[in-house]
Amino acid sequence: MAQVEVEARRGIAARPEVVYAAIADYQETHPRLLPEEFTDYEVREGGQGAGTVIFLRLHATRKRVRECLLEIDEPAERTLVEKDRNSTLTTTWTVQPDGGDDQSRITVRTVWESAGGIGGFFERLFAPRVLNGVYERVLANLAAEVEPAAPESS
Repeated sequence: MAQVEVEARRGIAARPEVVYAAIADYQETHPRLLPEEFTDYEVREGGQGAGTVIFLRLHATRKRVRECLLEIDEPAERTLVEKDRNSTLTTTWTVQPDGGDDQSRITVRTVWESAGGIGGFFERLFAPRVLNGVYERVLANLAAEVEPAAPESS
């Protein structure tokens, strides 16, 4: 088995604490960030940051659905770690200042041990591309959620 890693980054025009609060709000905001590949989202414990437990299904392909029971931890400032109780899948969200006071850089990184054999070969080949596209949409949704609206021209 080999480790598979997927990472996506985005600059966001909002204060780091605002960005972090949005992703740490697993009750209200976080589910709005998730595109159609995530279904059956349910908060099972908590709802804010560390100690939260959520269930969801990730539809990586039409045939491949992964059920995840994610336990949330906050090991460092503005860092959330989601560990799947059912597998080796771990996703880390990190928010850092990026220049000015109202600029942030968010990184989402997922790692897991792939399956063996031919199935694992295709997983290592295709899963990172698919998941990267999913994360690009999550980060775009996050930016739309927290960036101030542009003033309307008259």
